[in-house]
Amino acid sequence: MNRLSMSRESLLKGLGGVAGIVERRQTLPVLANVLMQPKGNELGLTTSDMEIQIRLRCGLGDDASTDGLQATTVNARKLMDILRAAPGEQAAMEWADGKFQVKCGKSRFSLQTLPAEDFPLVKEAADYSDHALRLEQGQLKRMLGLVHFAMAQHDIRYYLNGLLLVAEASQLTLVATDGHRLALVAAACAGPESKREVILPRKTVMELSRLLGDSAEPVELRFASNQVRVSFGDMELVSKLVEGKFPEYQRVLPKGHRNHLQMPRTALLGALQRVAILTSDKFKGVRLQLEPGVLRISSSNAEQEEALEELDVDYSGDAIEIGFNVAYLIDVLSNLGSDNVRLELQDGNSSVLITMPDDASFKYVVMPMRI
Repeated sequence: MNRLSMSRESLLKGLGGVAGIVERRQTLPVLANVLMQPKGNELGLTTSDMEIQIRLRCGLGDDASTDGLQATTVNARKLMDILRAAPGEQAAMEWADGKFQVKCGKSRFSLQTLPAEDFPLVKEAADYSDHALRLEQGQLKRMLGLVHFAMAQHDIRYYLNGLLLVAEASQLTLVATDGHRLALVAAACAGPESKREVILPRKTVMELSRLLGDSAEPVELRFASNQVRVSFGDMELVSKLVEGKFPEYQRVLPKGHRNHLQMPRTALLGALQRVAILTSDKFKGVRLQLEPGVLRISSSNAEQEEALEELDVDYSGDAIEIGFNVAYLIDVLSNLGSDNVRLELQDGNSSVLITMPDDASFKYVVMPMRI
């Protein structure tokens, strides 16, 4: 019989860290489980979906000992639900002969287990670089937040269903595009000696966005030919990379637009959200009419309903009428943290460049649509 007792909150927090990649429906039953490996005064928790693997070490206390305890696997989501609902501060666990019992206060739960040796660990690549990319967790989390929404979701061009990461000696650049819009952000960092360009899968990007903290604690990324390993705190994430050639994003970035508009971000966001109410589910088009001193935003639908917003702006350029998918504009404005945004336009048929006046590291390009 294997017996182990630890803080219920500590175990629940650890499971919350690793369970994000566990799918509701599994091709292999063991993939619904978390691998629990007691070692020394720690409990290792591992989950995998065959493409991504997350490991986390939970401390058991300096006096704790796990000598002789065997590894096992148990359903991750059921155990989390039990720990959320159970009373008491401690979780006492026992496992043997295919059964896993949890005791919290006067509550007892019995779950099925599957053998630890059946758990499909991701085989780590042998050609990881000795030189890592290092930056603060909060910085990487902010960068992911500025670009992740521009990734494609189910595009047949599979390389768009991910995020391009370009690491050089002193700079990290992240780029995402779905073919209709593109988001780019760059930051100084301690990078590898040689330039690396890799495409992170969408699921990996979203999981990192969830797991990374806002602190100045370091995060380290190491690259192999077909894998990336991300380490921070007591956690390690290993993910396969997307194979393919990412579009030449530098060619998409417009240069020399002669019309410029700077305005409060929240005012523009609010107007777009209100006008979006009368767009249809299939056709999210809105029309922007820009004239000296005024910006009009309008929409209509098949029921002949219309919406119009008029904003006073500091603008003295050309009169421009242009259409956009309103969701593409709302996405970027919702994820920026600046008070003001800057729009650069050429005419009604060219893409618009959206930036933050106080941060030259971010660029967002969105193509117009016919309305």
